[in-house]
Amino acid sequence: MTKDLDVITIGRSGVDLYGAQVGGRLEDMGSFEKYIGGSPTNIAAGTARLGLKSALITRVGDEHMGRFIIEELTKEGVVTKGIKTDPNRLTALVILGIRDEEQFPLIFYRENCADMALCEDDIDEAFIASSRSVVATGTHLSHVNTENAVIRALKLARKHGARTALDIDYRPNLWGVAGHGDGESRFVESAAVTAKLQSSLHYFDLIVGTEEEFHIAGGSTDTIAALRAVRAVSNATLVCKRGADGAVAFEDTIPDSLDDGQTGPGFPIEVFNVLGAGDGFFSGLLKGWLEDCDWPTALKYANACGAFAVSRHGCTPAYPSAAELAFFLKRGVKQRDLRNDAELEQIHWSTNRHGDWSTMRVFAFDHRMQLEEMEGYTLSKAGDFKKLCLSAAIQVQDGNAGYGVLCDNRIGRAALHEASGSGLWIGRPTEWPGSRPLTLEPELGSDFGGLSQWAKENVVKVLCFCHPDDEAEIQAKQEDTVKRLFAASRRNRLEFLLEIIPSKVGPVDDDTNATLIRRFYEIGVYPDWWKLEPMKTDAGWQNAINAIEENDPYTRGIVVLGLDAPKEELRASFEVAASYPLVRGFAVGRTIFGDVARAWMQGDMTDKAAIQQMADRYSRLCEIWDGARDAARLNAIGQGKTA
Repeated sequence: MTKDLDVITIGRSGVDLYGAQVGGRLEDMGSFEKYIGGSPTNIAAGTARLGLKSALITRVGDEHMGRFIIEELTKEGVVTKGIKTDPNRLTALVILGIRDEEQFPLIFYRENCADMALCEDDIDEAFIASSRSVVATGTHLSHVNTENAVIRALKLARKHGARTALDIDYRPNLWGVAGHGDGESRFVESAAVTAKLQSSLHYFDLIVGTEEEFHIAGGSTDTIAALRAVRAVSNATLVCKRGADGAVAFEDTIPDSLDDGQTGPGFPIEVFNVLGAGDGFFSGLLKGWLEDCDWPTALKYANACGAFAVSRHGCTPAYPSAAELAFFLKRGVKQRDLRNDAELEQIHWSTNRHGDWSTMRVFAFDHRMQLEEMEGYTLSKAGDFKKLCLSAAIQVQDGNAGYGVLCDNRIGRAALHEASGSGLWIGRPTEWPGSRPLTLEPELGSDFGGLSQWAKENVVKVLCFCHPDDEAEIQAKQEDTVKRLFAASRRNRLEFLLEIIPSKVGPVDDDTNATLIRRFYEIGVYPDWWKLEPMKTDAGWQNAINAIEENDPYTRGIVVLGLDAPKEELRASFEVAASYPLVRGFAVGRTIFGDVARAWMQGDMTDKAAIQQMADRYSRLCEIWDGARDAARLNAIGQGKTA
């Protein structure tokens, strides 16, 4: 049978609610960040980020948190067909905090949770047979039903020639040998736990744990003795994690000293958060193991992934992409607190973004001033009209990928909120319409704290009327606003779109946009998206694209704006822009809704007619763009170029 998967993990899956404040007691936490969690879930996501084809077997509740886990894993590229939805149980929760380098309080909410209802019937033989490896973790060996499910998966893995691995992942309170308030505890002696683990260790080709975890697996607090006890019942390669001292691998006989095992290079970094570090480590180790690297190389990957994890907030969000790992291994440590390494964090952010937006057909109805100036305008009527715009967008989208909207929160709040979860790309403006120097909407607050209330799928969009010939004072003021807004966007994990329109300020040539783009990169602004005016010459487009790519090889791309141009003029601009792959599509508004809005505001057009007319125009623009893109690809192929 073809092995479509590299790794299937099996076991715990829950939602981590991470205290956003650092340095205080869990009792005093005021807000939390929400991430996926549970060792097997983290490992599935961590290996997917590293380029492995991974999957997870678990159960989640039939509720919002269960759906969140499945959706997040799907975004990470993890295959979710092995996840069962349990209608009778809730998804597990964990509440965590970062007190200091030594204290990481956490509370497990896992009473009769969904993943502990995993049973043998949840293990599909064909699914197991499709993977090169199966990874189990210790918690699911703690209960007879989940243990039976894990053992069945391991036996099937052996039957179908897959490798097997165990992360001991010992949590005393999940084995019932510590109390609810002892979630932070990593070791409590228990002969019963040792016996249970040792009854299963012979199923594994690879066993990974900390010294304390090998103590419980081996039944001794002497690490060498514990490793030898494990070796007595298992021929697996044993990898022992030693914290700041790295990790060691033992393929055969256990020597008299841990220092005599195989090792990989470590990385001198600041410890910020050890929670989830072991799962990051295991993800890197699996990459090396499944690529048949030698153990020093596999341990190098593991140590590097663990270093990322201990330096950042959260578990899965901290893990690196393959590109990030390669960059880090080549460049090395420049500063010990990796989360504050701007160069590294830019790669981390830009190579771990979710969603395929290689095509962008965006209906922009974020306009405010243009509607306010129309005869018959009221705030209520304009809000209702924007809901009609959204209806038109959804009609054209029809559940397909590559469509989006730009919608504001001041006039279009109802439409903006309704768009959430629709599958549309959603951009949300922040600038006060027409302002120069740039001023932002009051809702953001002077410190941009308003961004903390934004839906995570909203993209921060800001329009800056700027020009290379701007006077120093206005240039400095506008750049400061953009830079602070960009920083606030990243802090709130929101993508950022920067729109520049120099033609409204002064004359433009083939270098104008490129000059502005380079300047924003110079001040540390790395937009996920650029929104640019249509340029009439190939030189203008190529100069702008060169300015982007020489600074940010991982940019999402460019969308071209419309400026209320008639359809035929847009067609011509699309034909030029579509020949550049970095231009992902368009964001056009008034060409679609302008005269419709004027007629509707005055009562001369029905809702149904307005929706249909805008849908027809939007659909036609999409067809024009797609046609231009297809023609550009055929032309590129004809010329022997990459399309």
